Formats: sequence, C-alpha cells, structure tokens
Amino acid sequence: MFLGFLQLFRPLNLLLGALAIVISSSILEVEVPFIILQTVFVVIILNAAANVFNDYMDFETDRINHPERPIPKGAISKMTALIAATLLFVAGITLSAFLNSDAFIVASLIAVPLMIAYSLWFKGWPLFGNIVVALILGLTFIFAGAAFGNLWALIVPALLAFGFTLLRELVKDIADLEGDRSAGLRTFPVLAGEKKSAILAIILSTMIGAGALIPYFLGFYGLKYLIILIFGIEFPLFYVLLTLVKSPTITNCKRIAQILKACIIVGLLAVYLG
Repeated sequence: MFLGFLQLFRPLNLLLGALAIVISSSILEVEVPFIILQTVFVVIILNAAANVFNDYMDFETDRINHPERPIPKGAISKMTALIAATLLFVAGITLSAFLNSDAFIVASLIAVPLMIAYSLWFKGWPLFGNIVVALILGLTFIFAGAAFGNLWALIVPALLAFGFTLLRELVKDIADLEGDRSAGLRTFPVLAGEKKSAILAIILSTMIGAGALIPYFLGFYGLKYLIILIFGIEFPLFYVLLTLVKSPTITNCKRIAQILKACIIVGLLAVYLG
C-alpha cells in the first residue's frame, strides 16, 4: 500500500512544488528556515491531496489510459484514496493557517477549491480544465509570495509556470485522446481533433518561447538566465514545434509531455540562477 500511495502522490510533481518554494525563498532572500520548511510542507501536502483526489475521480478513464495506476490495478481502494485525500487537504489548510493570513486565504479560498473543482467538474471542460490546472501550478509561486510577504516579486515565475503547464496539459490531452473519448470526456482534443489541437499547441509553444525571453530584455534576469533559457527551453520548444508540425501522434505527444516537464525544471533553474 505504501508504494501505491507513493505512486498516487506523484513524487516528481511534489519535488517540483518543493523546488518552486525553495527558489522563491531564494529570490525573496528569506532567512528563516522554519518558515521555508513549513511552506514546503503545505505545498507538498496539498499537491499530494490533489493528486490522490484526481486519481480517485479518474478511476474510469485510468482503466483505459493508465491501467497501471494504483486504483485501477487494485493496489488501493477508491474509498481509501478518498479518505486520504480529505485528510491531506485538511492538514494542508490547517498548516497554512500557521504561516499568515494571506497564505491561509490563498490556500483555503483559492488553491484548494480550484483543486477540488478541477477534479469534480472542470477536467472535462474543453481547454478551461487545462487553464485551471495551469492556474493551480502558477499559484504555487503566488502562495510562496503570500507566505514570504512579497507577492509581486514572484509574478514572472508564476506566469512561466502557468504557460508551460497549460501547454503540457494540452499535449497530455492529445495523448489521452482515445481514453477520454471512450469515457465521454469533452476535452479540447476530443471535440476539435488531433490536428486542431496540435495547431493550438504550436501557437502556445511559440508564445511561451517568445514570452520567456521578455524578463531578460526587461532586465529582471541576467545573462545566466538567457543562456539556460536558450539551451534548456528554447531548443526543446523548437523540437516540440517541429514534432507537432510533422507528426502529432499519441506516442509523440506522450514524449513531448515528458520533455515539457523537464522544461519546467529547467525554467525554475533559470529563474534561480538568473
């Protein structure tokens, strides 16, 4: 059961959230380790809760798209997953209250409601569901800003996280097209088809690639940011563009989704070192 829950939690996603908080604390020059650690715990707990709840709600589609997931393969029951998600949500919100009122408001009134609403309703909404997921990821930096007392300083990484996540979610939906169609979900690729979805992904890739350069030219970040950006983000995005233009197949989209996840990590590194 332990390994099953570990898989439900999606450790890499939790690590990304923790890394985002550590980088945020570095940008804002936070010098209180306990506050940083507490903020990291809140983000990890709430993200774990959202991941478990999402798997609970995705049971039917995962039987087709991802039968290896813990709930479809029977490693963890649906009821156990629901109880775990509930306890984690309560724990995360409670812990956020000990940071400050702004952090508590972002966690309890914005982030958690969005997490729950996404799995309950928005996941099947064409494109809007993808936007909600991207908002939740971007909120990681907003929450960090609230916890550390400076929201505006983290707007740039929040926007970068939003853009990359939106693109990745769209590409993942293209990869999951068959299962989503069988489950009756009304995702954008289900309604618009592979070709139009790939065109939208190409447009988003171009916008993100251009937009990621803006902070450098505005003087927010230095040469290190630009160098990391070019080799770790712009080149991979160019590959993504070529692949989507030539062959936006399900297999290729699954590979692109993994590349984009790596790009998010590189983007965090660029912000941290830049």
